[in-house]
Amino acid sequence: MEPATAACLIGLKASMIPGMVDGLSSAIAQRRQLYSGPLSKLRMLMICRMAKPEEVLIVEDENGNIVRETMKDNDVLVQYKIMRETLIYLANLDLNDTEQQMLKKLTKQLSGEDWSWNNLNTLCWAIGSISGSMAEEQENRFLVMVIRDLLNLCEITKGKDNKAVIASNIMYVVGQYPRFLRAHWKFLKTVVNKLFEFMHETHPGVQDMACDTFLKIVQKCKRKFVTLQVGEKEPFLAELLSDLANTIADLEPHQIHSFYESVGHMIQAESDPPKRDEYLKMLMALPNQKWAEIIGQASQSVDVLKNQDVIRSVLNIMQFTWIVLLSTNNIDILGHAHGLPMYSELISNTIAEGGPFASKSSYVKLLRSVKRETLKLIETFLDKAEDQPHIGKQFVPPMMDPVLGDYARNVPDARESEVLSLFATIINKYKAVMMEDVPRIFEAVFQCTLEMITKNFEDYPEHRLKFFSLLRAIGTHCFQALIHLSSQQLKLVMDSINWAFRHTERNIAETGLNLLLEMMKNFQMSEFCNQFYRTYYLNIEQEIFAVLTDTFHKPGFKLHVLVLQHLFCLVDSGSLTEPLWDASTVPYPYPNNMMFVRDYTIKLLGTSFPNMTVAEVTKFVDGLFESRNDLPTFKNHIRDFLIQSKEFSAQDNKDLYAEEAAAQRERERQRMLSIPGLIAPSELHDEMVDS
Repeated sequence: MEPATAACLIGLKASMIPGMVDGLSSAIAQRRQLYSGPLSKLRMLMICRMAKPEEVLIVEDENGNIVRETMKDNDVLVQYKIMRETLIYLANLDLNDTEQQMLKKLTKQLSGEDWSWNNLNTLCWAIGSISGSMAEEQENRFLVMVIRDLLNLCEITKGKDNKAVIASNIMYVVGQYPRFLRAHWKFLKTVVNKLFEFMHETHPGVQDMACDTFLKIVQKCKRKFVTLQVGEKEPFLAELLSDLANTIADLEPHQIHSFYESVGHMIQAESDPPKRDEYLKMLMALPNQKWAEIIGQASQSVDVLKNQDVIRSVLNIMQFTWIVLLSTNNIDILGHAHGLPMYSELISNTIAEGGPFASKSSYVKLLRSVKRETLKLIETFLDKAEDQPHIGKQFVPPMMDPVLGDYARNVPDARESEVLSLFATIINKYKAVMMEDVPRIFEAVFQCTLEMITKNFEDYPEHRLKFFSLLRAIGTHCFQALIHLSSQQLKLVMDSINWAFRHTERNIAETGLNLLLEMMKNFQMSEFCNQFYRTYYLNIEQEIFAVLTDTFHKPGFKLHVLVLQHLFCLVDSGSLTEPLWDASTVPYPYPNNMMFVRDYTIKLLGTSFPNMTVAEVTKFVDGLFESRNDLPTFKNHIRDFLIQSKEFSAQDNKDLYAEEAAAQRERERQRMLSIPGLIAPSELHDEMVDS
């Protein structure tokens, strides 16, 4: 059933919001009474047939066994979304009936009268799906009974499969009601301790779901864990950290990463710096102890760092540290970067000795993983560092040769794209302070990276976006460094930008177009305005019209329009004081740049659209100049021209209306927010909920 169909079936829009019943007209009240019976049956049907939500990882296979889900069923997820929305509308029409039906079915599960995996699953999925639809007082009363009964059911039911099913349902339900958990500390503590129990349960899927649910709850309730609660001797976080080793003893590395991320969010919520540092020290005690052991062994013999088991341990430590840094914004990683030069050299030597196929070996892949994680760790550390000048002076200069020099010297397959994103982050963070270092960065990465990524549109995909992100950071914050490039180097930059926005990968094309816009604006305000635009104006216009009209780059329409608007506004802005045309190739001088650009554009488009008459093209170009100072009119004029052209008329042109579609999606979101529960509380951003 489509959501719109369900809404039409119900047909009582005004009554969907609780608290408006008093204002209903007599006719609507009578209609509500008339449909109450069928709607109650429809609620029961939805509850009994509820589809599985995405968060539930434990399913029954075709042989009747309870297993971990290995592949998402997109049809089921679409069905759940439709059924959830329909049930939200039904619940808002009569919350009391919804509550009574769910509690009645839960009582039958507890008594064994109606017990089955499927019955419990559909009921709990339905309970979770209506989160946010009830007023807080009713929700509190409802959830107290639901969680209490589910915990009792878990205690009295025997059998590992049965317990796994109940566990998955407990975890799903509690994850959907953060408001209730924030308001009831004892329930929150009981639920989290239950999750810790489930983390020792080896049934497939239970541990993964326990870690996922723990993270979800912590993100919405993190302050509760660092606050001393009534009746407690210490904050929950202190208690958790004191028994950390036992809690994570049975978890796999990827699950421990998730657990550390959760605890990192808790630590970040602590407002007292000394306490926060103490918590952080306790959290990192295990990985730091392992790191100290490895460094101790390496001090005896550096060859120990070449052992694959040791490399895996180092990789794990790097990942732990990065995750905690990401969630806490506060950790010292200086000691973890010491192995970077050695691993870089080891990778280069192995590839040089083993040839191109060596880069595909499991050993080199493992080494590169350590190198990438180290670079990622340094990047995140610098991005989040609060004492910017101090950290910059201490950390950035020593990295220049080990990181930049290594990148330049390496064979292409051993160059890590993280080097590009690291220096993009450094420039975005320290801005003009990095001006003197830009030539060195440019020399180390520019030419060699361009050679890697311009041979085709497929190789080295990660390097592509990160390269242009670095270039954009330089163009935005260190523009003066670009001005001082030689004309040949600047041409390389402009050619690479053209190449970027010709790319069919949307992110790369958008990065190139944004960089082009920023560079054009910066050059317009510089003393090199005439020189730059005499060299590149016509080329930019030609290249932008090429991608605008080739039908392959429609997602970039908004930015294409902005570039063209800048060009057409520039010619009479007063910034250009010299003619754009070359007197040696133009038979007669133009009265001004606007007339020259008008004539040039008519000829350019006349060639691109041979099916259009000169009069049609001329009318379009004149319209561009007339509307250039009014962006909406300018954009619509270009869009109308494209859609009327033969090349676009038979195609799907929805990307040309992307901005309007985004505005419509926002209006729809606001409408959904006005209906309690239609957007689940667990899906709302943190700033929209009390934490």
